[in-house]
Amino acid sequence: MRPTKQRGQNFVIDANTVRRIVRTADVRPDDVVVEVGPGLGSLTLALLEVADRVTAVEIDDTLAAALPATIGARMPDRADRFALVHSDAMHITELPGPAPTALVANLPYNVAVPVLLHMLDHFPSIERTLVMVQAEVADRLAAGPGSKVYGVPSVKANWYAEVKRAGAIGRTVFWPAPNVDSGLVSLVRRTEPVKTTATRAEVFAVVDAAFAQRRKTLRAALAGWAGSAAAAEAALVAAGVSPQARGEALTVEEFAAIAEAVPSRGTSPEPPKEPTRS
Repeated sequence: MRPTKQRGQNFVIDANTVRRIVRTADVRPDDVVVEVGPGLGSLTLALLEVADRVTAVEIDDTLAAALPATIGARMPDRADRFALVHSDAMHITELPGPAPTALVANLPYNVAVPVLLHMLDHFPSIERTLVMVQAEVADRLAAGPGSKVYGVPSVKANWYAEVKRAGAIGRTVFWPAPNVDSGLVSLVRRTEPVKTTATRAEVFAVVDAAFAQRRKTLRAALAGWAGSAAAAEAALVAAGVSPQARGEALTVEEFAAIAEAVPSRGTSPEPPKEPTRS
C-alpha cells in the first residue's frame, strides 16, 4: 500500500510515541476505546495492551483488510478484544459491543475537526478523548475567548468538553513524515451540559454566523441569522452581550444565550425602540 494525501495518511511508526499517547489519554483497564483511522495499527496495538476493548474505524479498503491479521499476528491473546468497523467515521452512528468510554486517535488532518465533533455528538458515552492533529488545529481546538485562533472549532469542541493542549509531536515519528508539526488535544466530557433551552444545532448556527464574518461586530455578523441588524441587536441585548462585541470574545455559554432568542424558535425579540423626538 501507499499512503495517500487525499486521505491525509501519515502513520505513526514509533513505539515510544504510541505508548506516550496511551499514557496521556489516561486509558484504563476497563475502558472501551474507539480509534478512528488506525492505519497500520501501531496505536491500536498500544491501546490493546491497556484497554479492555478497542474498536477501530477504518475507511481504507487495503488497511481495513490488513489490520485484523496484524492484530492476530502481534497480539493473538488480545485479538478477541478487538473489533474493526470498515466505514467512513462520518457515517458511523453505532458501534459493535459495549458503548465506548474513550476516543483515542491520530486523526487525518484534512477531516480532523468534523470527525471529532461527529464522534462526540453521536457517542455521548465517550468520557475522555485524546486526538493527535495538526499543531495549528490543536491550537484552535484548545483556544479560549480572546485568542487570535479562537473560532468555530474552539466553541463547538467546548460545547461537549473541557479542552486543553496535551503535548507536541515531532515529524519524524510518522511515515511519511508530514511537512507540519502535530499536537495532542485532550477533551474531557462536561459533567454538566451547557445550560440552555436552545438545541445544539441552534447554538452552532449562531457560532457559524458569528465567525463567518469574524471582523464584523456581532450586530452586523448576526444580521442574516436574526433577519435584520436590529433584530440581531435585540437578541444580543437580551442575552447580555454587547452588540459591538465580536464572536472571538464570547464563551460557548454566551453563544447559547444568544441562540435562545433565535427568531425561528418563536421568541424573536423586538427591535430596540427609536428614541422619542420632541
